Amino acid sequence: MINLVNNIIGEKIVEQGIKYIVNGTEEKLPFLLNIAEKVAVDPVHKQNVQSVRKVLQDKDSNWYQFSKRLFREIHPNIKRKMAVNFFLNASLLGVPRQKEMAEKLGVSVPWAILIDPTEKCNLNCTGCWAGDYQRARDLDFETLDRVITEGEELGIYFTVVSGGEPLIRKDDLIKLAEKHPDQVIHIFTNGTLIDEDFVREVVRVGNIAFAISIEGLEESTDERRGKGVFKKVMEAMDLLREHGCLFGFSATYTRKNTEEIASDEFIDLMIEKGCTFGWLFTYIPIGKDVDLELMATPEQRAFMFENVCRIRNEKPIFVVDFWNDGGSSNGCIAGGRRYFHINAAGDVEPCAFVHYATCNIKDVSLSEALQNPLFKAYQKRQPFNKNLRRPCPLIDNPDAMVEMIKESNAKPTQLTCDETVEEFAEKLQKYADEWGKVADELVSEVE
Repeated sequence: MINLVNNIIGEKIVEQGIKYIVNGTEEKLPFLLNIAEKVAVDPVHKQNVQSVRKVLQDKDSNWYQFSKRLFREIHPNIKRKMAVNFFLNASLLGVPRQKEMAEKLGVSVPWAILIDPTEKCNLNCTGCWAGDYQRARDLDFETLDRVITEGEELGIYFTVVSGGEPLIRKDDLIKLAEKHPDQVIHIFTNGTLIDEDFVREVVRVGNIAFAISIEGLEESTDERRGKGVFKKVMEAMDLLREHGCLFGFSATYTRKNTEEIASDEFIDLMIEKGCTFGWLFTYIPIGKDVDLELMATPEQRAFMFENVCRIRNEKPIFVVDFWNDGGSSNGCIAGGRRYFHINAAGDVEPCAFVHYATCNIKDVSLSEALQNPLFKAYQKRQPFNKNLRRPCPLIDNPDAMVEMIKESNAKPTQLTCDETVEEFAEKLQKYADEWGKVADELVSEVE
């Protein structure tokens, strides 16, 4: 990929840009943005670069402080690898390639692949979305390697890894990062298996970033994840920060902890610990210990929307809410539109939270998997609602999930399946209706 960039803007300029990334400070941002604007092929990307340039003109803004954190806190090798792999390979150059291949395949080519090297886990968290897989299977290294290789041929340079607990396979993850140096390998982990030897390897390969699961402060985290887990997470974050690793937090907001996760106390702690980003998920009643009463209420979901907007305007950290940000992503991104999930058995699922499949990656190529009937059913319906604050076919538009499963003849992938998709949809319809009223009011307020 870097050779293509050299051809576009010149090898010397690229070399200077990389030196600025590795050794420079935030003062070099204008030069780097000039490079990005020249490399950008997609008009949307050019516009995004111009928007970033405008935002960063205010040196007192939280976003300028955020850029300062990236330049000053991240290890030089990681800065270099991530800048090239994320901004150039995965985005500015990868997206046009994805669009080109999508035309040839007749279906969307996603921006990211989510894959589980294992469904084994060293914790037993309440309500785990993956808790109703067998918790015994692994994907072999050869399959993991093949999927990433075939993804690169399609222009996909962002691989997300989950589980189970993926760091049970930490040696294989380092091998994958070495074998695919142009990739961003983004690992969702409970953080308890992060140790100094592993962190040194992460710094050496340079292209691994972490999202560490946490439920808020100590009491909330230990209640859901087990006594002492919060302390281990804090220790893992300290270790990663001290070595200059790139990492953030991953939090699931529920009826019990929404206000805590949105609080300044929690967000400020995450910034202090070294997190540069945070992924927010609303609790979805699938997997283990399914409990509709654990779902955040519609009012709490609206509260989180308002507070994420506030955090983005005030704090030097990049926070995304995968449901409430439907307006930015034009609705649901699953089903191969911008991402999809391969579980540890190889089942090709539209989403980590939608445990249905029509094919297995062990039997088909990645290109063939992307053309499966369930993904086609998704893509012809996306977005699932005119109100993009209601993006999800599971909890916001459950009737759409019923239609897609029946149309594609998809089969469940969980260990136990004691209800039909129609029964699942029926129990969520009341929530969907209640959130619909709140979401419609949110859109009216914005308009």
